[in-house]
Amino acid sequence: MHDPTDPVHDELIADDAVVPYERRDPTSADDPVALRSGLSRAQLDTLDTMESFQWRLGFVRWPVFKAPIPVLFNRDGSRYVVIREDGSIDEHPALQLRD
Repeated sequence: MHDPTDPVHDELIADDAVVPYERRDPTSADDPVALRSGLSRAQLDTLDTMESFQWRLGFVRWPVFKAPIPVLFNRDGSRYVVIREDGSIDEHPALQLRD
């Protein structure tokens, strides 16, 4: 039997229709403390600076065995950047975002 809470599976089957399975926790996206936890001091410093220029922390990617990747969006959401572990900004990340 298919376990809908199993994060290994990307899809759930419901009434002969394939429905994408959402693995993200929507509550953590609303909690700024949870989003910032685990970021390096350099990332936090850069984040504070970027927020003073109206950039906002959208989410944090947590790749396995690697440093977290905070993703920031500009005021109108038309651009995004990531903050590397050393606090530098990557304006052209090789990151695929879903619509």
